Amino acid sequence: MPTTTRAAVVESGGAPFTLSDVVLDEPGPHEALVRMVATGLCHTDLGVASGGLPFPLPGVLGHEGAGVVEAVGPAVTGVAPGDHVLLSFTSCGDCRNCRGGHPAYCATWLPLNLLGGSRADGSSTITRGGEALGGHFFGQSSFAERALADERSLVKVDPDVPLESIAPLGCGVQTGVGAVWNVLKPDTGSTVVVLGAGAVGLSAVMAAALTPAVRIVAVDRVAERLSLARELGATHTVDTSTTELGGALAGITDGQGADGVVETTGNVGVLRQGVDALAARGTLVVVGAPPFGTEVSLDVNGLLGGKRIVGLTLGDSETQTMIPALVRLVKDGRLPLHRLIGTYPFGDIDRAVQDMRSGKTIKPVLTF
Repeated sequence: MPTTTRAAVVESGGAPFTLSDVVLDEPGPHEALVRMVATGLCHTDLGVASGGLPFPLPGVLGHEGAGVVEAVGPAVTGVAPGDHVLLSFTSCGDCRNCRGGHPAYCATWLPLNLLGGSRADGSSTITRGGEALGGHFFGQSSFAERALADERSLVKVDPDVPLESIAPLGCGVQTGVGAVWNVLKPDTGSTVVVLGAGAVGLSAVMAAALTPAVRIVAVDRVAERLSLARELGATHTVDTSTTELGGALAGITDGQGADGVVETTGNVGVLRQGVDALAARGTLVVVGAPPFGTEVSLDVNGLLGGKRIVGLTLGDSETQTMIPALVRLVKDGRLPLHRLIGTYPFGDIDRAVQDMRSGKTIKPVLTF
C-alpha cells in the first residue's frame, strides 16, 4: 500500500525547504520502506536545492539517512523489518565497476542518484496531490519521516549504536575516510595534507590519524576548525587567512612536499596549490566539487615527477564493507564523529541549513 508521510520539499531552485504531506509508492521488488530516525545535511543537498544541478523540482532530497526498516519488497534479502539501517548511494549492481567492488563508479550512477529523480524505469517513488515529485535521491530521498529506499542503498548496522550518531557515514564521512584509506593509503612516515576542515576534511583527518602517516596537516581559514582538527589528529595546521600555503607546507615537509593531499574545498586555486605542494610520486585526491564545467590550469612539467591527480566519488567505498567498519570505530570511540555533529528537529531544517552555511555547525543531523 502507498504510505503518506511528511517531507521537506524544495519547490524550485533557491526556494526554502517546506514541510508537506507526500505519498510514497509501495515498495518495489528491491525496495524497502524505512522509518527515518535521523538524516545528515550535506552540501550536495544545498547545491541541488539552490538549482545548481538539474534535479527535477519540486522534489525531496536527503542522502545521509538512518532509520528502521518497516516493510520490504518481495525480492529483498539483505534486510528485514526491524533492522537498523544506514542509507547511502545506490547502484545497478551489474556493470563492470559494480561487479568489481567500485559501485560509486556505477555506469548509471548519475541518473540513479543525482539527476534522475525517479527509479531506473522512470517511475516515480513520491507524489503529491497525484503529481510526481523529484525523488529517489541517492536511492532514498531521506528528508522525510519515511523513505522508500533501494535495497542497494541500505546497510544493516549494529542496533546498539544510536542512529543519529552515525547518519553522516552515508556520504560525507565515508568520502573523507575513503580518500585516505582507499586512494592515498599512506605509507609509514608519510605526510598527508587535508585542504578544508569541514565535515569531509575533518573525516579525512580522523582517517589519517588511524594510518602510519607521521605528519597530518589540516588547512583552513577558520581558527576554530583548525583547533578541532588538532584535537582529532592533525599534527600541524595552516591558517591561510594569515599564512601563505605553499611556503607553510614547504616548511612543514622540509621542502620535500606532501605524499598525499585531499582537496575538499572545490576552489580551483586551492587545488592548484595542492598539486604544486605534492612530493615526487605524490597523489592529490579531488573531492570538492565546483560548478559543472569548471577547469583548472596546471604546470604540465610539474607533473612529470610522477604526481597523480585522482577524482573521487563517495570515497570509492563498497558500502556493505566500509560502513559497518566505520560504525564499529564510532562505537569504540576511535572515530569521534560526535565532535562534528549538531542535531536539529526535522521541523528546524531551515535553521540547520543556515547554521551549516554560516559555519556554525559542521555537520547538521536532522532527527525525527
